[in-house]
Amino acid sequence: MFEPVQLRSFLAVAETLSFTKAAERLGLAQPTVSQHVRKLEGAAKRVLVARDTREVRLTDNGDAMAGFARSILAAHDSAARYFSGSAMRGRLRFGTADDLAITGLPRILREFRQLYPQINLELTVSQSDQLYKRLNAGQLDLVFVKWVAGAKDGTVVKHDTFSWVGLEQTVLAPGEPVPIIAYPAPSLSRKLALDALEAAGRTWRITCSTKQISGVLAAVRAGIGVAVMPSSLVPEDLKVITTRFDLPQVGDVDFTLIKNPLANAEVIDALTQAIMGRTLNKSA
Repeated sequence: MFEPVQLRSFLAVAETLSFTKAAERLGLAQPTVSQHVRKLEGAAKRVLVARDTREVRLTDNGDAMAGFARSILAAHDSAARYFSGSAMRGRLRFGTADDLAITGLPRILREFRQLYPQINLELTVSQSDQLYKRLNAGQLDLVFVKWVAGAKDGTVVKHDTFSWVGLEQTVLAPGEPVPIIAYPAPSLSRKLALDALEAAGRTWRITCSTKQISGVLAAVRAGIGVAVMPSSLVPEDLKVITTRFDLPQVGDVDFTLIKNPLANAEVIDALTQAIMGRTLNKSA
């Protein structure tokens, strides 16, 4: 009923909310992508994409179709690989920085496992520096970490900027130490935040030290202090307060994939392409 080529074009539009960007991603002409979406709408007998001069958005039926399309394509691709004799097998020890788990990464990993069911995916969640050490020790095959922009070799998935984050009603008294919620040392965001404060002549105190992003967010939401995190990961109920309290700029950050050169290159490249091909918006 639903042609894979039409589903792929529709998903590209759903993920970019742009027929032009979808066409660029797929290497097709824009009229071709539009034709695929119209044919899919005809097959579904539903309007899937609302279009006007200002925006492209999914209808409720479009949201539903996006979920079905991912499942259909995952099953289709898995079957094609299996029966072509190229079904990928192997072990993949993947490590990711804790706060990157609040992006779309869990969804990407779920779809990757559906697409490559014969790959044994082992997941480690930790701080970036610990993951990098384990990669160099041969204990991990691929890591997804945060580094100061341009500091490490690897594949940059996203470039971002660190921001100070707090509640809308956050109050910092002039002259008082800045209350910091942070990961334990040697955390990148912690180091950059404290270095920036000291360079600006601002005093500080650690009011909460936690190893998990859930702990950081809980402490900020409780009003215990302020935290530094990548701007794109700030939840909607928290606010960027950098300029409000004249807090110093912390710096830029790269979300980077780094691979173990001795590991299974085919398996690593498959997951790398899966992550690079999707938008890493925050999911919480």
